[in-house]
Amino acid sequence: MKILTVNAGSSSLKFNCIELPSEKELISGYFEKIGMSGSFYNIKINGSKTKREVDLVNHSEAVNYLREELINNKIVSSLDEIDGVGHRLVHGGDRFKDSVLLTDEVLKECEKFNDLAPLHNPAMLACIDAFRSAMPNTPMVGVFDTSFHQTIKELNYLYSVPYDWYKDFGIRKYGFHGTSHKYITTVMKEKLGRDAVNLIICHIGSGASISAIKDGKCYDTTMGITPLDGLMMGTRSGAIDPSIIEYVCKESGLTVGDITNDLNKKSGLLGVSGYSDCRDVEKLASENDEKAILALNMYNNRIAKYIADYYIELRGEVDAIVFTAGVGENGIEVRKNVINRLNPLGIYLNEEMNNTIASFKDIQEGKISTDDSKVDIFVVPTDEEIMIVKDTFELIK
Repeated sequence: MKILTVNAGSSSLKFNCIELPSEKELISGYFEKIGMSGSFYNIKINGSKTKREVDLVNHSEAVNYLREELINNKIVSSLDEIDGVGHRLVHGGDRFKDSVLLTDEVLKECEKFNDLAPLHNPAMLACIDAFRSAMPNTPMVGVFDTSFHQTIKELNYLYSVPYDWYKDFGIRKYGFHGTSHKYITTVMKEKLGRDAVNLIICHIGSGASISAIKDGKCYDTTMGITPLDGLMMGTRSGAIDPSIIEYVCKESGLTVGDITNDLNKKSGLLGVSGYSDCRDVEKLASENDEKAILALNMYNNRIAKYIADYYIELRGEVDAIVFTAGVGENGIEVRKNVINRLNPLGIYLNEEMNNTIASFKDIQEGKISTDDSKVDIFVVPTDEEIMIVKDTFELIK
């Protein structure tokens, strides 16, 4: 059985094709700058990468090139050989607590969440339309970022705003990166040999979120009604005083929409240092750039604060802290600076082990805490695609 996974952004499309039951990756790729000048895509087969510069007017064009690559590389002889397509969807509100088959009725419901995830949902729905047109007889499955967080209780998902806002408008915390948090929870259950695990999972990438896992289920998470809340990120501000928005509107003449766009795309590491990639900011900091040093200190401090917050929420009963995603898996200095801030809680880093683990090194995962640390600390690579594959298989089999 061959399952295709699709993760579409406003100007991108990431995919891979996995064969079951072996879970072997047959092909993967990433289309970038869709609808923009300079568009291109990368294809990887058996570890070998190829880049092609093409004109990608829209997601349908990307799907056409994807079909050609699948056939030309003899992954399939026709798209009919693809048994199912699993699509990542950012927002499902509290309507979708699990992955679902994508019918016309389901897609109509998904459109209702476009305003809550304006950077992601519309593009993903457009991409789904393109795949449905190209593969009309293939079952499509929606896997929602918000589903894993549906176990959060009112205590943690309600905001301290008029309760009618929740009842009338659905104003509440939904959480995101759920597929990644679910994968790491599953892996840690296996590592620790039990289901009722208590974890603090740090999904730190360009977008970033932390989840508190209690008895194997999500208890709290940093992102809110949209992915803008919580941690300082590559281009997102994270949590701020909401009155800032009205004040800047009055002072600058910008609209609320303008300010929201700036908070999503021009803030975080980018807003403070001028660069959104943590590696670029670290390079500048090593050259004594004051803004880069400040940005990293803010970034690391806020990660540590949320870990400490969730340590208290879990009453100190934490089996492991886990770092994952791009920065979490590769950010040796970030992990070091975050964990050193947690020393007052009796949480300590084994620097020698920390220095050996990254995706570009021989060791990609492992324990990085000292033997006397009150909480074990792990680096575990995430695999959102395999979770999408498994959910898709379960629904179509």
